[in-house]
Amino acid sequence: MQPYDLFKLQLNLTTLMMETQTVMALRVMGMSGVIPAHRGENDRMVSEKGPAMAKAFHAATKAAFAGARPDQVLSAAMVPVSKRVSANRKRLSK
Repeated sequence: MQPYDLFKLQLNLTTLMMETQTVMALRVMGMSGVIPAHRGENDRMVSEKGPAMAKAFHAATKAAFAGARPDQVLSAAMVPVSKRVSANRKRLSK
Protein backbone atom coordinates (compact mmCIF):
# COMPACT_ATOMS: atom_id res chain seq x y z
CA MET A 1 0.00 0.00 0.00
CA GLN A 2 1.30 3.40 -0.97
CA PRO A 3 0.84 6.54 1.18
CA TYR A 4 -1.40 7.92 -1.55
CA ASP A 5 -3.75 4.93 -1.15
CA LEU A 6 -4.20 5.69 2.53
CA PHE A 7 -4.80 9.38 1.80
CA LYS A 8 -7.37 8.51 -0.87
CA LEU A 9 -9.17 6.14 1.52
CA GLN A 10 -9.26 8.80 4.23
CA LEU A 11 -10.56 11.39 1.78
CA ASN A 12 -13.31 9.03 0.60
CA LEU A 13 -14.29 8.18 4.19
CA THR A 14 -14.41 11.87 5.12
CA THR A 15 -16.50 12.70 2.07
CA LEU A 16 -18.92 9.89 2.89
CA MET A 17 -19.14 11.07 6.49
CA MET A 18 -19.87 14.68 5.51
CA GLU A 19 -22.46 13.74 2.89
CA THR A 20 -24.14 11.34 5.33
CA GLN A 21 -24.42 14.06 7.96
CA THR A 22 -25.86 16.44 5.35
CA VAL A 23 -28.48 13.90 4.28
CA MET A 24 -29.41 13.20 7.90
CA ALA A 25 -29.74 16.92 8.67
CA LEU A 26 -31.87 17.54 5.57
CA ARG A 27 -34.16 14.63 6.42
CA VAL A 28 -34.58 15.74 10.04
CA MET A 29 -35.36 19.27 8.89
CA GLY A 30 -37.90 17.86 6.43
CA MET A 31 -39.55 15.72 9.10
CA SER A 32 -39.76 18.66 11.48
CA GLY A 33 -41.25 20.99 8.86
CA VAL A 34 -38.30 23.38 8.68
CA ILE A 35 -37.93 22.69 4.96
CA PRO A 36 -40.42 21.15 2.52
CA ALA A 37 -40.20 17.35 2.62
CA HIS A 38 -40.46 15.14 -0.42
CA ARG A 39 -43.48 12.84 -0.48
CA GLY A 40 -42.59 9.36 0.77
CA GLU A 41 -39.18 10.41 2.08
CA ASN A 42 -39.58 8.58 5.38
CA ASP A 43 -40.44 5.32 3.61
CA ARG A 44 -37.59 5.80 1.17
CA MET A 45 -35.18 6.48 4.03
CA VAL A 46 -35.94 3.10 5.56
CA SER A 47 -36.38 1.01 2.41
CA GLU A 48 -33.07 1.98 0.79
CA LYS A 49 -30.88 0.78 3.66
CA GLY A 50 -31.16 -2.97 3.06
CA PRO A 51 -30.33 -2.98 -0.66
CA ALA A 52 -27.46 -0.50 -0.17
CA MET A 53 -25.92 -2.62 2.59
CA ALA A 54 -26.36 -5.79 0.53
CA LYS A 55 -24.53 -4.19 -2.40
CA ALA A 56 -21.75 -3.01 -0.08
CA PHE A 57 -21.43 -6.48 1.45
CA HIS A 58 -21.32 -8.08 -2.00
CA ALA A 59 -18.65 -5.65 -3.22
CA ALA A 60 -16.51 -6.15 -0.11
CA THR A 61 -16.84 -9.94 -0.26
CA LYS A 62 -15.94 -9.99 -3.94
CA ALA A 63 -12.86 -7.85 -3.30
CA ALA A 64 -11.79 -9.96 -0.32
CA PHE A 65 -12.16 -13.21 -2.24
CA ALA A 66 -10.10 -11.70 -5.06
CA GLY A 67 -7.25 -11.14 -2.59
CA ALA A 68 -7.55 -7.38 -2.22
CA ARG A 69 -5.82 -5.53 0.60
CA PRO A 70 -7.99 -4.41 3.54
CA ASP A 71 -8.06 -0.81 2.30
CA GLN A 72 -9.25 -2.02 -1.10
CA VAL A 73 -11.97 -4.13 0.52
CA LEU A 74 -13.19 -1.11 2.49
CA SER A 75 -13.06 1.06 -0.62
CA ALA A 76 -15.07 -1.50 -2.58
CA ALA A 77 -17.71 -1.59 0.16
CA MET A 78 -17.93 2.19 0.22
CA VAL A 79 -18.67 2.59 -3.49
CA PRO A 80 -22.37 1.58 -3.50
CA VAL A 81 -23.05 3.35 -0.21
CA SER A 82 -21.29 6.52 -1.37
CA LYS A 83 -23.28 6.55 -4.62
CA ARG A 84 -26.58 6.28 -2.72
CA VAL A 85 -25.63 8.93 -0.17
CA SER A 86 -24.40 11.30 -2.86
CA ALA A 87 -27.60 10.84 -4.89
CA ASN A 88 -29.68 11.49 -1.76
CA ARG A 89 -27.73 14.65 -0.95
CA LYS A 90 -28.21 16.00 -4.46
CA ARG A 91 -31.92 15.13 -4.48
CA LEU A 92 -32.64 16.53 -1.03
CA SER A 93 -30.66 19.73 -1.65
CA LYS A 94 -32.91 20.84 -4.48
